[in-house]
Amino acid sequence: MDQEEGQTAVDNIVTQFNTYEDFLDSQITTVDLYYLEDEALARQLVELGYRGTGEVVKREDFEARKAAIEIARLAERTQKKTLTSAGKDLQDNFLKALAVREEDNRNGKVSSVIFIRDRNSHGQEVSGYIDYAHRLKTEDFEVYFNGKKRLLPKPTDLSYYNWDNHIAVWNSTANYQVIADNPEGLLFKYKRDRKILNVDPKSLLFPF
Repeated sequence: MDQEEGQTAVDNIVTQFNTYEDFLDSQITTVDLYYLEDEALARQLVELGYRGTGEVVKREDFEARKAAIEIARLAERTQKKTLTSAGKDLQDNFLKALAVREEDNRNGKVSSVIFIRDRNSHGQEVSGYIDYAHRLKTEDFEVYFNGKKRLLPKPTDLSYYNWDNHIAVWNSTANYQVIADNPEGLLFKYKRDRKILNVDPKSLLFPF
């Protein structure tokens, strides 16, 4: 039996039995118990490979694979649970675009910056640049993908401007450093590769 076949055999055993003792018991026959008259001894002989009706699996191999399979299962369940856009029947094109980019932003494969200009619940016009990955980590997007709430810039985002009261705020995040004193306009430096994201001058957040 080659290494791959051996690994498959161990995986099959691990998924079939809850504990290593359950696996050992499955290898013990009534004849073994009749002659040995000791269940613990019978288990020990199976573990050593002297008795048994099937594959010999060491305790440490069984427990290691059991733990690895459980970790993988939990990771998969967590990932499915984390993707708040999963299973949603999205009609809005903006939400569809967010959904397409959600997983990659969560796991760090890509980093998206979103510009939004809209009116808040008080009717005030606000605009800002949002670090999508940062917001995904700090906020539950279920309300947005369910359509219960609109995604709007906040004073805690990369940048925020209230066009009614002229409040301007900018903040660096774990992903971006904000360069606000640039004469050509607002810039964001991506901390991972140190590349500069240059905001289109025609769409500058701040009119001054």
